[in-house]
Amino acid sequence: MARAASARRKTSETDISVQLDIDGGGASKISTGIPFLDHMLTTLATHSGFDLVVDAKGDIEVDVHHTMEDVAIVLGDVLDEALSERGDIARFAHAVVPMDEALSLAAVDLATRSYLVFDVPLEWGQVGGVPAELFEHFFDTLTRNARFTLHIITRGRDRHHIVEASFKATALALGQATRPIGGGARSTKGVL
Repeated sequence: MARAASARRKTSETDISVQLDIDGGGASKISTGIPFLDHMLTTLATHSGFDLVVDAKGDIEVDVHHTMEDVAIVLGDVLDEALSERGDIARFAHAVVPMDEALSLAAVDLATRSYLVFDVPLEWGQVGGVPAELFEHFFDTLTRNARFTLHIITRGRDRHHIVEASFKATALALGQATRPIGGGARSTKGVL
């Protein structure tokens, strides 16, 4: 069974198309109009092993918020669809990623309960031209739409390293948690 999905979301503020293949090889083609977000989504694809295509056009001349939020919505939707019933996957995974002085731990549970713990020291300011507070919003929107639990705990001093380590750890954990292992759903309930 193919674990791939695609979707498009068009509003008066954005036009977002996303294609995702969980069983890809980490290939990506990302164009959001926000270079740092492109870099982070490329990082997500590379380290998860997911093939990812994102084409986003948004009112970034007003603010990058709408584009980042809508990309997270559509990415979450396609991840949820690609996971389908979620049976026969590892379900739980974690990863620890160092990036120079930064260290990030990400842990995921792909059961269909959405929750984000974001213990990441991002103060007000910019990271790659993006307001720092938008990264928590991005991950929260992603987890709500993809229906999974994600904990990210990151320490560091350089905001770029902090954000990139967080994306890399999340990507590695997602890649491991989506791994097919057979034997049915990993749940005492019998379903996720």
